[in-house]
Amino acid sequence: MLTAPFREANFKPENRKNMPEPTRKPIPFSEPTVGEAEMAAMQEVVLTKALAGDGKICRETEKLLQEMCGVKHALLTTSCTHALELAMLTLELGPGDEVILPSFTFSSTANAIMRQGARPVFADIDPATFNLDPHKLEELITPRTRCIIPVHYAGQGCEMETINAIAARYNISVVEDAAQGVGATWNGKPLGTIGDMGCFSFHATKNITCGEGGALLTNDSKLAHKAEIIREKGTNRSAFLRGEVDKYTWVDVGSSFVLTDMLAAFLKVQLERTAELNTKRLAIWNSYYDGTAALEQAGFIKRPYFRPEASNNGHIFGLLINNGKRDEVMRGLKARGVTAVFHYVPLHSSPYMVKYYEGQTPSLPATDMVSDSLLRLPLYAHMTEQDCQYVLAQLHDVIEQGK
Repeated sequence: MLTAPFREANFKPENRKNMPEPTRKPIPFSEPTVGEAEMAAMQEVVLTKALAGDGKICRETEKLLQEMCGVKHALLTTSCTHALELAMLTLELGPGDEVILPSFTFSSTANAIMRQGARPVFADIDPATFNLDPHKLEELITPRTRCIIPVHYAGQGCEMETINAIAARYNISVVEDAAQGVGATWNGKPLGTIGDMGCFSFHATKNITCGEGGALLTNDSKLAHKAEIIREKGTNRSAFLRGEVDKYTWVDVGSSFVLTDMLAAFLKVQLERTAELNTKRLAIWNSYYDGTAALEQAGFIKRPYFRPEASNNGHIFGLLINNGKRDEVMRGLKARGVTAVFHYVPLHSSPYMVKYYEGQTPSLPATDMVSDSLLRLPLYAHMTEQDCQYVLAQLHDVIEQGK
């Protein structure tokens, strides 16, 4: 429920002069919300000197994640980047293989493909949700297509039933990039658990964090078994720790993707706070949404849209600036101490991809439009009402009066 300072009427020019004096301290775009419980959990691990990866606390945290998401297997990793790389290694992608993904995503999504020698094939996005447009998928599928990676932008679930149905028709794997989706669902199913595998991020900018960290989720025990071997340098050490073998050895190709118990202890506390942290973020998101209604009605912006099947974890509040002056608005807010930011430069137009495709990059008009227009407002769980009020007031002034 909105409190009085956030009601839309307060942001009308005639009423703005009656607003309380706002804070003038700089407002960062993002900050992790950390309490004493996280610090105490880390201290306990330090005192026990159990600092290595994939230890007792890691396994406890993985079990908690499995229970929260209703998934059979959760493997902690050092980042979502490594979770994606682990997924591609598990699928045994190689040269000549193709993977379809949106261009509107972070470089890690494509890097995981290219490190295997496979080829990224970029699809356009839905301009309403900023997610991969499933209606553009089939035209991109070839006999070389091995995988589709839907990216759940801002924690909004992609149209997974449609994507899974297309993938099944062509015998293609689906790996969800749910880096931003912890605590969010699509049709009641937790993101990251709907495809063959799913990848989470626990980076410092995410709702749930341990500074750096990630996880690979799957309900496929065969994939999980292969992934845990790859994650542990290609050894069967995990089976050894469970008492299934009397010694462990090198059994497959692999790398070191295991998270330390110290970070897992921090993460375990954060995961236990998921409902609390996401609820606080969503309250800020809703305040922004209500506080920008007049700007949308005046044609200055387009507010974010969530499909009814998708729950909202309050990860990102992104506006489309309609007048082509997104960068000017961003600079105006920065001058007033508000760190609002753009998001992805589309991968298909990045210097590396232009060189890779030898200048023959695909035409993705919705992706380009969103990238050129999107402005993200500051959002973190411990953001104060006064700070949120200040952001809204400055946004109205910058857009309406060009200050």
